[in-house]
Amino acid sequence: MKTRLPLMLLTLALVALLAACGGGGGNTSVSNDAVAQVGSTSITKANFTSLMAVACARYKAQGQPCPKVGTDTYTQLRDQAVTFLVQQEELTQEAKKLGVSVTNADVAKQVAQIQKTYYKNSKSKFLAALKKDDISLAQLEQYNLRPNLLSSKLQAKVTSNVQVTDAAAQKYYNDNKTSFTTPKTREVRHILVNNKALATKIEKELKNGASFASLAKKYSKDTGSAAQGGKLCVAHGGTSGACTQTVAPFDKAAFGLKTNEISLVHSVYGWHVIQPIGAVKPAHTQTFPEVESQIKANLESQQKQTAWTAWLAKMASDFKNKVTYQTGYTPAATTTAGATTPATTTG
Repeated sequence: MKTRLPLMLLTLALVALLAACGGGGGNTSVSNDAVAQVGSTSITKANFTSLMAVACARYKAQGQPCPKVGTDTYTQLRDQAVTFLVQQEELTQEAKKLGVSVTNADVAKQVAQIQKTYYKNSKSKFLAALKKDDISLAQLEQYNLRPNLLSSKLQAKVTSNVQVTDAAAQKYYNDNKTSFTTPKTREVRHILVNNKALATKIEKELKNGASFASLAKKYSKDTGSAAQGGKLCVAHGGTSGACTQTVAPFDKAAFGLKTNEISLVHSVYGWHVIQPIGAVKPAHTQTFPEVESQIKANLESQQKQTAWTAWLAKMASDFKNKVTYQTGYTPAATTTAGATTPATTTG
């Protein structure tokens, strides 16, 4: 039974989505009970304090003390927390313009999925894990689940018009045809030992009818293939699926011996008793129809990421003069053009 929340659920999403969030230096016009203001909306100190408490809980869960005020670690954590809250407000305001929202039902579905995946559908175990990590369900929803769901929905909306044409997919195939060529492969089995004398003994036993699988499990130093009766798939000059490239002496024997022929091979790993058990499958270049859907999926993913990154950059630019900070809460990243906030806050 899990007694703590999975790391993925506890690591806050305090990641800089943009190169630098909008806004400038400290501004005494920001309300005393706020750390920043995005347009006409204030980011309250209460919200900031709650987020910092979640971050502190993460430190404690990892057996580390909370960063002390005045230390560099605390300053970095504070900057990331403020940046996160500001960016979430920016995303929320932009989401409203696009008709995107995260409903309570969306969040409930996510919670149910977490309970099913990690806690065998036990709400009590899930809540116990939250309690042990000193994080409330409301905090998990506010600082992890809702931001992730909003980001996912926004990204889907922003990139919904991305389409990969047949011509683009064909061009990619033509320009990268070598990447769709699989090397020749062959199924073999082998037994790896330290010395030639033992290898010779095993070879003789095999030629007298002994079980290859039994001897592989008994003698082979290659425990991975030994568990499979010595079987492995080898590829010439590269890899192909589960078939792997081997050292030159092994490769030469694997593709040079007749099917079921047994021979000894010496390599840097020791002595191999090797036996090909199938015909050589020749190298093959996949046709465009065979890989078209794969190419389109990959190109679509790349183009959607490009579109999303461009949209985030535009959002940052649009909010550049719409964000102000309370004195003492201006993130360092906002004072340096192109600076990037550290990627994580809580380890």
